[in-house]
Amino acid sequence: MAAVLVGQFHARDAEGRVYSVHEFQESTPSADGLTGSVPVTTYKLAIGDRVRKLDDNQFLLVQSDVTIVREPDTYVGNLPETNVAS
Repeated sequence: MAAVLVGQFHARDAEGRVYSVHEFQESTPSADGLTGSVPVTTYKLAIGDRVRKLDDNQFLLVQSDVTIVREPDTYVGNLPETNVAS
């Protein structure tokens, strides 16, 4: 099974603490090696704690049972470059 980092975002809990969440896609090859499998999306904090998705913007920190809410339009790392034709 291979996991590939496909996204990162910030989320906040009710007390205002900010968490960096990483989104992974995992795929398990089929037994015959010919047919593909459906990728499974998983979430973890940057420090490795497991996160469960509740809905589009709400997530649950599994170990502490704390609900966090995704911040809109947050970027972790560099913003993509925009090329403008002149």
